Amino acid sequence: GELETCGLSPKLKPLETPVPVGVSVMGADEEAFGRAQAIKQVIREVVDRRQRAEKMQRDAAAGGEQQTADQRFDAFIRKEKSGMERDEEVMDSGDVEPAASSNRPTKYEWEDKYKPRKPRFFNRVKTGFEWNKYNQTHYDHDNPPPKTVQGYKFNIFYPDLIDNTKAPKYVLEASDTEGTVILRFVAGPPYEDVAFKILNREWDKKFGFRCVFDRGIMQLYFNFRRYRYRK
Repeated sequence: GELETCGLSPKLKPLETPVPVGVSVMGADEEAFGRAQAIKQVIREVVDRRQRAEKMQRDAAAGGEQQTADQRFDAFIRKEKSGMERDEEVMDSGDVEPAASSNRPTKYEWEDKYKPRKPRFFNRVKTGFEWNKYNQTHYDHDNPPPKTVQGYKFNIFYPDLIDNTKAPKYVLEASDTEGTVILRFVAGPPYEDVAFKILNREWDKKFGFRCVFDRGIMQLYFNFRRYRYRK
């Protein structure tokens, strides 16, 4: 047949590979689209794994902070117990007033945002001798009268206050038991109010009175006005 110039071999025609029946050939555009989709899927998986890992780290950190707060209060309780005086004792849990009063809300305004929780507390009762006229007549230092409640020391724990710039407050309310009043502590979200039934006596705000909110602990210490024994 006819040869190409320069004595070279004739041009070869490209071989056509037969396509099996039922198999379609992907065009260049389709192949590029497939690669893009595969890359997007890989990116999504990487982002999902990273987000899960970050969430696990946040949860672990939050748990660690809560544990640290609990441990801090446990350490505070141990310190308070070790420093208790002879005339002090831990307040009976039966003095806690869980029932709602006329001044306690049945629902807090912030309940839709935060789940209410009860604050932890460690309270002490101070006891001593009451030297009223009757006891002065019938008793003396060698034969003292029975001890009575002389004051209280309240320690209420609020480590997770949403607004820690506002210190918790306390209010006194009427009680259904004669000779007592309700001492209620009000903090704010996410903490419920906590109340205690105490003796209804005059507080001595000159000696031993303390009302401080520091490092998440509300402290209210007070003694009752008392009579001294005179011979």
